[in-house]
Amino acid sequence: MPELGICLSGLVGFLLVLTADARVGNSSQLSFCTETEQCLLFDLICDTDEYEVRHYDSVKWVSTDETHFSMDIATMKAFRRLFDYINGTNENGNNIKMTAPVLLKVSDTKYFWQKGTYTMSFLLPLEHQKNPPKPTDDKVYINKMPDMNVYVKSYGGWMMSWFDQKHASDLSSALNSVGAEYKKGFHYAAGYNSPMKIFNRHNEVWYVADDEPVCPSSEELD
Repeated sequence: MPELGICLSGLVGFLLVLTADARVGNSSQLSFCTETEQCLLFDLICDTDEYEVRHYDSVKWVSTDETHFSMDIATMKAFRRLFDYINGTNENGNNIKMTAPVLLKVSDTKYFWQKGTYTMSFLLPLEHQKNPPKPTDDKVYINKMPDMNVYVKSYGGWMMSWFDQKHASDLSSALNSVGAEYKKGFHYAAGYNSPMKIFNRHNEVWYVADDEPVCPSSEELD
């Protein structure tokens, strides 16, 4: 029965779109994602006075690594490289729409004079999630992150090294105080705004949960 086959095929396609939209979707679904059409979406597991716990599905990013003494300088160099990629420095010459957040993986350093390793990633928009254009710069690569639960602390202002470290330390202390298990040795810094935006900026620090999330001061959401 060809009609049934067509209907089933259409249904499967529709469900795939819904699944994709649950991961990368319209920015209007997030109050703090206001500068791009698409944003990384999540399921809120719980919310406390100190942090949120979110679940993110597996998605693809375009990423690059930079090693430097300064997070701020490493960020500028990595951003320029990824910005070139979305502006056509890829094998298809595609222009790719900017999304949010820009994610920076920050490795811990023991001393301030040590070089840190920073991995910056741009979220690939929905239309490029399945088959993203291959980078032509050998320092740029496609990175598929696994699904994960993350502890999140939000803050305003600018995502600079000192502010990032302060809020990461505050979040780490809050997690330690409730016995939460999370991956050590790095954290993520997430930025949602362009450098031109002055007011009402939104930044986040993330730690990846290493066990069942801990939310002692709030009721878990259904």
